[in-house]
This record gives sequence, structure tokens and C-alpha cells, in this order.
Amino acid sequence: METLLLNSADVDENAQMDRVIAAVSDAFVAYEEGNAQMPAKSYIDLPEYDGDFRSMPAYLDAGDWDAAGVKWVNVHTNNPEEFGLPTVMGTMVYSEPENAFPLAIMDGTELTMKRTGAAAAVATDHLAVEDASSMGIIGAGVQAYTQLEAIAEIRDIETVVVSDLDEGRVRRFIETFEDRFTVRAGSVDEAAACDVLSTVTPVEDPIVQAADVGEHTHVNAMGADAEGKHELADELLLDAKIVIDDHEQCTHSGEINVPYADGTLTDDDIYGEIGQIVTGKIAGRTADDGVTVFDSTGLAIQDVAAAHVVYEYADDNDNGYPFDLLGLAE
Repeated sequence: METLLLNSADVDENAQMDRVIAAVSDAFVAYEEGNAQMPAKSYIDLPEYDGDFRSMPAYLDAGDWDAAGVKWVNVHTNNPEEFGLPTVMGTMVYSEPENAFPLAIMDGTELTMKRTGAAAAVATDHLAVEDASSMGIIGAGVQAYTQLEAIAEIRDIETVVVSDLDEGRVRRFIETFEDRFTVRAGSVDEAAACDVLSTVTPVEDPIVQAADVGEHTHVNAMGADAEGKHELADELLLDAKIVIDDHEQCTHSGEINVPYADGTLTDDDIYGEIGQIVTGKIAGRTADDGVTVFDSTGLAIQDVAAAHVVYEYADDNDNGYPFDLLGLAE
């Protein structure tokens, strides 16, 4: 047996978005039904380098398939200026659960973008209005691209409004998608008024107010991934139907972490977890719902699910670079 080495382009090519969405949905089901193991994310802090490492292991049994892996990811804020490297880099080790053989080592940065978009798509499928045709995106960085790609898989998106302080980012985003959608630059409130809104910014002072969103807008709050980050105003959250991916992670570092910590928002204000909705234990959008919010922190089970799709597709199509990592080849 050989291990597949899959770089960023390979992950992009083999992460078929419809399959990733289905796999992430399966992962939410496995987690909700107790068929997954996901130890807490562990950190190695390196203040002398203005950075840290994080490890995210998981195993899940989705019935027809099971998978295991660990993502090793960093955040080094000085990388772009000092080394010409990305601030965030990730590596995924994907293993065969039955015998622990390392099936693949793949770029975890591209994988993260794919699974993050897929998670938003799963939530949108259950929480957005059925006839949603417009999408707003606040923050035109790399995560914005897979938000649109994934959500367009499950809703007939026609119009896209993108808002970012960096005009160059907005221009590049528009150029990428203008052949597929009617896409234009807009203000925060114009983006927020769309049927579906994804926020993908690192802000700590809320930029989306309750008055900005449409009467039935579904919001994917994707930007908050650390304590103190906060994109949506408290009034918006308190008026919305809030769905989270994981209680511990969301209350510590998700969109709700700031109002939860100061007592403005409590458990009574959280409708439920996305796994409960996907399994049918609680309802998704109902006729009485107005604004809905999905607070996504990103779970290791999503990485493993996406890695499963990438590996299986690459293996079936002879993609990637096989090599004898363990020196077992004859």
C-alpha cells in the first residue's frame, strides 16, 4: 500500500462540492447520534513567534463509511510580512480506521475552505427559504469563494452582493463569478438584505445590525473562530432563530461567544444544534420563522468527512502522488 500526497490543487480538484456537502451532513448526523469521536482542539502557544499550532483529531462512522484523521493547523500572524507565507496553513493526515494505515497526507488549508462552505450549505438547506435566489457575502477573502460555490449547490442563487473594505478583493471575487451569477459590489446592508447571507470576517465589533437583514434572511456566521470575535449585533442574535454546530465551541469562540459570556444571550436563546436538525429531532425552518442564524466554528468531523471525499475520488481517478511513506512497498 502507498500513501497519497495531495497538494492544494489536488484537494480542489477532488473535493467534489456536492459530495463534500453530503459527507459533512453525514458527519453532523454521526456526531448527533453518538457515532463520532472528536476530542477537544488542542493548542501549542508560541508567543515568541506570534503564533500557535492547533491539532484537530476526529473519527466518525457514517454507516456506509467510516473515517479518521487529524488536521494540524497554525496561525502565525507575522508569516506574510516576514516569510512570504500564509498566516494559516493546515495539513491533514487521513487514516484507515481498521488498521491505521496513513491513506493520504493532504493540504488542509484548501480542505478547510471546502468543508466550511459545505457546512454553510447544509445549514442553508435546512434554514433558508426554499425559493432563496439572492446571496450576500460580507468579507471577500478566500473563504467567501467556497461559501458561494457550496450554497449555489443547494439553492438557485442568481444574484450575489459582495461587501468588503478592500476593493481589490471585491474586484477579484466579481471577476471569478461574473460568468455564473449576477454579482456586484454593495454595502453591508445591501448584502445583508439578501435571502442568504454569509459573513466571513475577523471583526470584534459587530458590523451587521438587526435593521440590515431581510425579514426572512438566513445568516451563516462563519467568521468568528476565536474568543472576542463578533460579527452580528446582539439585537440581531436575540431576535433570530439561532442554530449552532457545537455548544462548547460556539459559546467559547463562535459568533455567540461575546453575548454569551456577558449574559446577554443564554442557552434559552439557542434553538439547537445543526445535527439535531439534520437528524430530524427538531425542525429546520418553519412557516413562522423570520431571521435564522447558523453559528459555525468548524468541527474536526467536517475535516475528516471532506478528506474522505477527497481521498476516495482521488484514489478512484488515479490523482495525487502515491509514495511509500512506511517503506512497505515490495
